[in-house]
Amino acid sequence: MFKRGFASLLCAALVFSLVMPAAFADDKTGKAQDKSGKAQESAPQVDLAPSAGSAVLLDADTGTILFEKNHNQKLPPASITKIMTMLLVMEALDQGKIKLDEKVRTSEYAASMGGSQIFLEPGEEMTVDEMLKGIAMASGNDASVAMAEKIAGTEEAFVGMMNARAKQLGMENTHFVNVNGLPAENHYTSAYDIALMSRELLKHEGITKYTGQYQDYLRKDSEKPFWLVNTNKLVRFYDGADGLKTGYTSEAKFCLSATAKRDNFRIIAVVLGEPNTKTRNAEVTKMFDYAFSQYMSHPIFKTGDVIGTVRVEKGEQRDLQLTAKHQYSVLLKKGDSVENIRYELQLPALKAPIAYGQSLGKLIVYRGDTVISEFPVESPTEINKAGWWKLFKRTSMRLFMAD
Repeated sequence: MFKRGFASLLCAALVFSLVMPAAFADDKTGKAQDKSGKAQESAPQVDLAPSAGSAVLLDADTGTILFEKNHNQKLPPASITKIMTMLLVMEALDQGKIKLDEKVRTSEYAASMGGSQIFLEPGEEMTVDEMLKGIAMASGNDASVAMAEKIAGTEEAFVGMMNARAKQLGMENTHFVNVNGLPAENHYTSAYDIALMSRELLKHEGITKYTGQYQDYLRKDSEKPFWLVNTNKLVRFYDGADGLKTGYTSEAKFCLSATAKRDNFRIIAVVLGEPNTKTRNAEVTKMFDYAFSQYMSHPIFKTGDVIGTVRVEKGEQRDLQLTAKHQYSVLLKKGDSVENIRYELQLPALKAPIAYGQSLGKLIVYRGDTVISEFPVESPTEINKAGWWKLFKRTSMRLFMAD
């Protein structure tokens, strides 16, 4: 007996249950909060970054703010700007627009950048991989512009992409004017917005290959090898630190967006306006120590885990396998008891075309009937609409399979 017909596409809901720790929901008010909005008792009563003009401490998986100080204040970010530059590079790699071994030619304009640089010559070519090293480790202004021109054609067009992406991420206090953070009028962001784009960049786990490396070389086999030393010394001296980006100008002072991971728990600490590198590193260290001593993280899905498979109506491929692009976890305050938690993948009926990164639905975590955390689920690939011939063959096959 053949199966008769196919059922109509309905809203997909994949439900999973298990025991796991309590979670905190995203919060933008500046203190760790649960879903009800009540501040957790462990939120620090002291200023963890007294010398910073602005600061924020964030759980990378849930987006929960664990500490904040003037976190929405608009300030110049200096080279921390390059976090957005690297994010767009990583997204272009994911989408297949560029490849790591692809050559990037340096224009005269890119080579003319001042400040921190890897001393690219006009016409010189390096791979995307090498350019990323130069941006992440040496904060190369020239490499940043070269990559912007590679992806968007001009720096101006790439800056437009940066501002559009910032808007998508909810960065409400950000406006970019250039790709490298050199001083410019109307170029600003906030500690919280930096944490948001840092969190998004860290979803691309390959980035820490660059940001977490302490030293390396460019032009290694040439007559003039260039020694790279990471401007973020915490990657060498703090256990678990593997990024992310430093910044300095006389206007912005000393800035840092730093990240560290221990076990399954990744945190992001941002400080702006510090008086010197010693104080900057000491205050970020204090923020890291606080987070690791007070909290822990328990994963629901780890990177690469299959979340589920859903049918795509009229798509070139009929089924879309959803894999975790990054870790989904709940945040647990150390010492809290473990309670029964269930979670659901809620998706509407899907219809082609579907764009890469398109929001498809959400993963909702419950304690009992109470929602305690929500995570957006995005498409890991692009699915075009199937042509009429492919759709005709599918329809014909259904008819032949019918009784």
